[in-house]
Amino acid sequence: MEIRKADAQDLQTILEIYAHARRFMAEHGNPTQWGSDRPPRSQTEDDIRRGRLYVCEAEGRIACVFYFAQEEDPTYRVIEDGAWLADGPYGVVHRIASAPGTRGAATYCLNWAFARCGNLRIDTHADNAPMQGLLRKLGFARCGRIYIADGSPREAFQKAR
Repeated sequence: MEIRKADAQDLQTILEIYAHARRFMAEHGNPTQWGSDRPPRSQTEDDIRRGRLYVCEAEGRIACVFYFAQEEDPTYRVIEDGAWLADGPYGVVHRIASAPGTRGAATYCLNWAFARCGNLRIDTHADNAPMQGLLRKLGFARCGRIYIADGSPREAFQKAR
């Protein structure tokens, strides 16, 4: 597997992967995290333009897509029902989704991101049991609850060296 920054030519495939992820989440008890329209095309285009969206390729096709940045996330400033494991500079992963039939790509991407920063934060919906299970398997700890920009709660996870 190889990771590279997404570009405009990847947009349609990325949107298809996100559509698949929305269906998968709905079928597995998590219909509200991304609903029917998240992440929106405009946000995806902006993530690409800003150089923050990455794709993981396997066997010549995009296997996974994710947002990664080493920057402070304003929604992580306040955490309830717990505390972050470590302060200081950290990386964030958002909007991670795998293509249908893909195995191991999300693990590869999360390990790649952690290797770049050593202090990685991510959040997910309380109903997203598959993602929470993956995060725990990879050594992330649930740190508490944060609220995203629209006020919706998310379970906050972190892995730190």
